[in-house]
Amino acid sequence: MDKLIYIFIGGGFGSICRYLIGRGLINYSNFPYGTLVANALSCILLGMMVAWVTIKSPDQRWSLLILTGFCGGFSTYSTFTYETLQLLKKEDYLLAGANIFGNLLLCIVSILIGIKLINLIFGR
Repeated sequence: MDKLIYIFIGGGFGSICRYLIGRGLINYSNFPYGTLVANALSCILLGMMVAWVTIKSPDQRWSLLILTGFCGGFSTYSTFTYETLQLLKKEDYLLAGANIFGNLLLCIVSILIGIKLINLIFGR
């Protein structure tokens, strides 16, 4: 049961951060920057945590709190998909394609950046 508490707390904080980023970036254009930024930041953190867990083998609670909880609540595939669908409904194919490609590429690169950061910090 205590594992669920860590996931719940991390997920709550992640969801709040995603909401605040989304609200802060919503008025800049028709492109869903808030979701893109939240997904990229979540992937950087995820990459950092995966590398940290590999190097340091911390208590499982940290993984549940940050990886499963926070990153799970902070990143959002469902919102990304919905926003892409809305762009397609508006027949804004260029922005829809940019959203798909941007999220995929940026998130892959972000995880690699997170892993590299931790490896640099720990000299690996």
